Amino acid sequence: MWTMTDPTSLPNFPPPPEESPLRGRVLDALQDLKLQPDLDAEGDIKFTAQEQQLFVRSLTGGQVDIMRVYGQWQIADSVPDDLLTRLNGCNDITLGVNLVKAGIASGNLVLSVEQVIAPKENPKPKVQIAVSMILQAVALWHRNVTAKAKREADIAAGGTGESVEATDAATGEQQKVGPWLSEGTRRPQGGTPDAGGEA
Repeated sequence: MWTMTDPTSLPNFPPPPEESPLRGRVLDALQDLKLQPDLDAEGDIKFTAQEQQLFVRSLTGGQVDIMRVYGQWQIADSVPDDLLTRLNGCNDITLGVNLVKAGIASGNLVLSVEQVIAPKENPKPKVQIAVSMILQAVALWHRNVTAKAKREADIAAGGTGESVEATDAATGEQQKVGPWLSEGTRRPQGGTPDAGGEA
């Protein structure tokens, strides 16, 4: 009589890439990038890039798969307490940085990038883009919030705000601090709208 092979002892081959779920492909991409991914209690993938803890959530089951790369940071004491200032900083990121969304939740800065991933697509290039943009955005948010709060304080004290400068974290160069992006370009009262019309 022949003995049957124990099915649990059979080799466990991974599915081919075209059948691999998004989370598995993201795990592979992060391993290729040497970012040592792991799963957290919610099933999201966590990893560390440039000493910053980031996460990836795979949103599947619809017509398309969406990969959300996100992180959250406790806001330092050096950042002004004013919530409007912090939210204006988020608005600058959302309006000024392609793909990145920013918000404040429970006193934390939250940044995320969402990208559509095709069923057979390797997500590695988009993971690299998302991680880079989020890390740049967190530095930009901090710089904007601290520098533009100083600019507003200078204006409130009777100054012009034009003497306030910020240091670019990447280059170390001094840059003039402009208004919040949400302030936009102010037009004189009663003036004609520009060719683009009113929003």
